[in-house]
Amino acid sequence: MLLDQFNAAPAEKARELLKPCLDVDRWVTEIVDARPYARLDDLLATARSAAHPFTDQELEAALAHHPRIGDRAEGASTEAGMSRSEQAGVDPADHATSAALAEGNRAYEEKFGRVFLIRAAGRSSEDILKALRERLGHTSGQEVPVVAEQLREIAVLRLQQSVRQSPRALTEQGA
Repeated sequence: MLLDQFNAAPAEKARELLKPCLDVDRWVTEIVDARPYARLDDLLATARSAAHPFTDQELEAALAHHPRIGDRAEGASTEAGMSRSEQAGVDPADHATSAALAEGNRAYEEKFGRVFLIRAAGRSSEDILKALRERLGHTSGQEVPVVAEQLREIAVLRLQQSVRQSPRALTEQGA
């Protein structure tokens, strides 16, 4: 969707576009209520700001929508498609790394009581596994801000992929 279309869309349509990016009502409402945006950068800045800080309840609710790293999201929803695309660097044919990720996911869930979350887009299986092993050494107090930052990165990346700068605005900016 173009930024001009996002700005002009009825609130409910704008909310529908935002929810697959991050299903946190407060975040969605803040972004919708701040429309119109002059530039895509303004929208993304608002999204980053609205995603800081998350309450514990918002973190848990948002994490419920994310599959384990290495598991392919099922279904035809926008959110599932985004997740599959983001995890494209996780090679299921690499059985050793897949097994290590599955083992790490189990250990992480046992330790922290939630799914391991990382912005997987642009990362290889090995990079993700290295981060997982490192984060298993964290305390809960150390891990919560890392999870929140990863969730923010995912939300903003998804929003950036969902809304594009309008061509007219690019021309006006001299791009």
